[in-house]
Amino acid sequence: MPISVGDALPAATFRVSTSDGPVPKSTSDVFKGKKVVLFAVPGAFTPTCHKNHLPGFVERADAFFAKGVDAIAVVSVNDPFVMGAWQKASDADGKILFLADPAGEFATALDLTFDGSAAGLGLRSKRYSMLVEDGVVKVLNVEDVPSKADASSAQALLAQI
Repeated sequence: MPISVGDALPAATFRVSTSDGPVPKSTSDVFKGKKVVLFAVPGAFTPTCHKNHLPGFVERADAFFAKGVDAIAVVSVNDPFVMGAWQKASDADGKILFLADPAGEFATALDLTFDGSAAGLGLRSKRYSMLVEDGVVKVLNVEDVPSKADASSAQALLAQI
């Protein structure tokens, strides 16, 4: 059963790209004691993710922070090197934390995956956005179609906080 409002996030380890190479970050590292906006995309650099979904969060980062959000993070079933390159290419340094979920373990634990094999992608995360407070989901918006970024957009989530 997919994660829902009121559920605690499962324990997982992400990888974050740094100048010294990939560094592990646990869900506790990212969410414990913090108010965090988390959004997921099916893939870095994919058209909807790169041109539509991510830019809204970059553009509205200050508005989220003004509402008491401590951090904004994006997660994708990609390796940390791809996520690091996407971060640099997106002018998101200092605004968005890019979390790699290389084997889709976090997405699977949330039960928010889909099979993108027909498009050459394999197992991927569904597109969603959520507000997480101290590791507990407070708001959750899951898209019905991977190519849409409406319900999970920054604008939609911002209106719910």
